[in-house]
Amino acid sequence: MIFGPTPLAEAEGAVLAHTLRLPGRVLKKGTVLDAGAIAALREAGHREVQAARLSPGDVPEDAAAARLADALLAPLVARTRAATGRANLLAESAGLLVLDEARIHAVNALDESLTVATLPNFAVVRPKEMLATIKVIPFAVPGAVLGVAESLLRRGGPVLALHPFRPLKVGLVMTELPGVKESAMEGAVEVTQARVEALMGQLLPVERVPHEEAPVAAALGRLLGQGAGMLLVAGASATVDRRDVGPAAIVRAGGAVAHFGMPVDPGNLLCLGAVGGVPAMVLPGCARSPKLNGFDWVLQRLFAGLEVSPRDVMRMGVGGLLKEIEARPLPRGEAPGRPSPAPRAPRAVAGLVLAAGRSRRMAPRNKLLEQDGRGVPMVARVVEQVLAAGLRPVIVVTGHERERVEAALAGRPVEFVHAADYAEGLSASLRAGIAAVPAAAEGALVALGDMPLVSAADMGRILAAFDPEEGRAIVQPTFRGKQGNPVLWGREFFAAIAGIHGDVGARQLVGRHADRLAEVEMPGDGVLRDFDTLDTLPGFQGT
Repeated sequence: MIFGPTPLAEAEGAVLAHTLRLPGRVLKKGTVLDAGAIAALREAGHREVQAARLSPGDVPEDAAAARLADALLAPLVARTRAATGRANLLAESAGLLVLDEARIHAVNALDESLTVATLPNFAVVRPKEMLATIKVIPFAVPGAVLGVAESLLRRGGPVLALHPFRPLKVGLVMTELPGVKESAMEGAVEVTQARVEALMGQLLPVERVPHEEAPVAAALGRLLGQGAGMLLVAGASATVDRRDVGPAAIVRAGGAVAHFGMPVDPGNLLCLGAVGGVPAMVLPGCARSPKLNGFDWVLQRLFAGLEVSPRDVMRMGVGGLLKEIEARPLPRGEAPGRPSPAPRAPRAVAGLVLAAGRSRRMAPRNKLLEQDGRGVPMVARVVEQVLAAGLRPVIVVTGHERERVEAALAGRPVEFVHAADYAEGLSASLRAGIAAVPAAAEGALVALGDMPLVSAADMGRILAAFDPEEGRAIVQPTFRGKQGNPVLWGREFFAAIAGIHGDVGARQLVGRHADRLAEVEMPGDGVLRDFDTLDTLPGFQGT
C-alpha cells in the first residue's frame, strides 16, 4: 500500500485518508475516490489529496476484517458486517467463553495491521453480547499477511469457543450447628439459588442436616436419587482439611475428593470432588455472599460442561485476587456488564462502651472515673477513641454509679443505656447494649470502659477487616498472637449475645464460630491492657 499526498491525476481508485468538506458535498474518510469525487475536488481547488493506494495483492480493510472474522467463527458465534475495517463477533447464547489465547497472541504479533481484542478467557456472556472485535489498522492489508493470519486461526479447534450453560439440577446440603441463625441459613440458600438459576439451573429442595459426616452423606444420596447433576455442601463450619465433615461425607457417599483449596481469594477453602461422576463441591464460607469468588469460577465451568481438574484449579491464581471486585458475578439482566470500580461505602457499625461494672477489685474507688495525666477520666478516654474511630452511634451502658459516669461524659455525643441488672455481671451490660443497637447497624464494636489504651487507629484496623459476606463476621485484635479487646460482632450474633447470662462475656461464641472469626494483629499491646486493680493504675495515670 502506498500512502501519502496523491496528485488528483493519480487518485482515482485511491482511499481518502481524511474527511474533506467541499461546497455542497462531504467526502468522508475511507471513501474510494471515483471520477465524480475527483471532479468535485478539482472544482473546489484541490490539486492533491492525502490518500492510500493499494498495491497488487493488497486486501481492502473491510474485506480483510470480514475474512478474519470468518476465520474466528464457531458454533453459537455470529459476526457483524465489516465496516471501517472493523467486524465484531457476538454470542448467540448465554454461556462461557473459552479462548485459545496462544493463537490470539500469535495473530496480534504477526503484523501491526491486524488486531483481535476479546473478552477475558472464561468470561460469562449473555446472548448478543460482543465477544471480540477485529480491527484492521491501515486501509489495506498485504494478502500474504492476511493468509497467514487465517491459517493460524483455522488450525486446530475454535479459537473462540462458546460453551452454553446446561439446565442442571443442583442439590444443596446445608449443615446445621447450635446457635446458627435461621436468617443466615435462609440467606445462604437464596444466594445459592440465585447463582444456580442465573446459569440456567434448578435448585432441588434443600437438605438440612446436622454438621456430621453420616447425615451429609445420606443427604447426598437422596439428592442423587432426585436426579441432581451437581452436588453442593454448605457447611455450618468452615472446612479446614480434606478429611473434615464435608469432604469425608463425599467419600462416604461413594465419591472421591479431587482437590482441596484454591489460589483464589475469596474462595480459598473450596473442596472439589465427585460422586458417581456427578461433580460435588464443599463450598467456602464466602459462597454465602453474592460477590464474585472462586466458587463462581468453578460453578460456571461445570455448568458449561467443562471438566475442572486439580490443575485447572491451581492455574486460577493469576487474577485470583478478587477482594475488591464489587459487582455481581452472574449474568442477570439488571446487573452491570463489568465490575464497577466504585468503592464500597463504609459499613454501619455501632460502638458499645461497657461502663456498668462495680470496680470490685478497686473498691471503694470507681476505676472508670480515675483520671489520666491530663485529667481525663478513664471512661471518657475510651469514649473519645470510639468517637474518633467513626463509630456511630456510640452507646454507653451504665450501671454502678450511673449518675457519676454520665456526668463524666457530659457534652459528648453519646447515648446512654442503663443495665438495671448490672450486678449480674458482664452479660447484663452486653444484653442491654446489643438491644439498643439500631436496626441499620451491621455490627457493633464492644469496647470495655477500663481499656483506655486502645487507640482510634486500632479500632480502624478492626473496622477495615469486618466483612460478614466474606466470612469475617467477628473481628478480634491480637498482640503477638494473644487475643484482646475490643471485639466487633456482626449482627448475625446479636441474638446469641442476648441469650448469654452470668458474669461472662461473649468469648464463648468466638470459639464456637471460629470459621467466622478474623484476627487482626496490632502494633501495640493496648488491646491487652485493662486497669482494674490499684497496682495497675499508675500505668494509666502516667499517660
